[in-house]
Amino acid sequence: MGVSTSPRSSYASGSVSNMARSLLVVAALVALLIAIVPRVSTISQPPVDVGAAAVGVARESGWGISQPVGLPEGWKATSVRYVRSTDGLQTWHAGYTAPSGNYVALEQTKGATSGWIEAQTNRAKRTGEVQAAERTWTTFERTPKVQRSLLDTRKTADGLTTLITGTGTFDELKAFAEKLQVVKPTS
Repeated sequence: MGVSTSPRSSYASGSVSNMARSLLVVAALVALLIAIVPRVSTISQPPVDVGAAAVGVARESGWGISQPVGLPEGWKATSVRYVRSTDGLQTWHAGYTAPSGNYVALEQTKGATSGWIEAQTNRAKRTGEVQAAERTWTTFERTPKVQRSLLDTRKTADGLTTLITGTGTFDELKAFAEKLQVVKPTS
């Protein structure tokens, strides 16, 4: 007895139209999966306690570092660190987001070098001077990548150089400077 074979299906012929139909089915399934998988629309950071970190850094370093106190509603601390930076200088950093969404950071070090200043300002050009918090600050501005900086070259009693930098406007940087207070080292 012979084996009977059924006629071959036209769908199994491997034609271009069959491949196109298969591709459309697969694309529809992928689109469906993309549509139903949830995506994160915002990333929230845990709160940063600049005050506690400042006290710890002041105690560890023996420096009278600064921190902003009494910033208006809407300012949010985003980062804090005390690390070795350009030219091996230990640097106190406290970063904030202003109510406008711009970034403003405080940088302080002892014995600032021109290399440290260039690195912190991203080699911005010196543009003038402004008055804030009863001090004269040298202004720096970098374009087209926006970065503005205020540099207080007057050394603190501990010999610290203070720099306020970020994407904030000069008005935001000056408002930030007005709120700086010294955190004295404790034993």
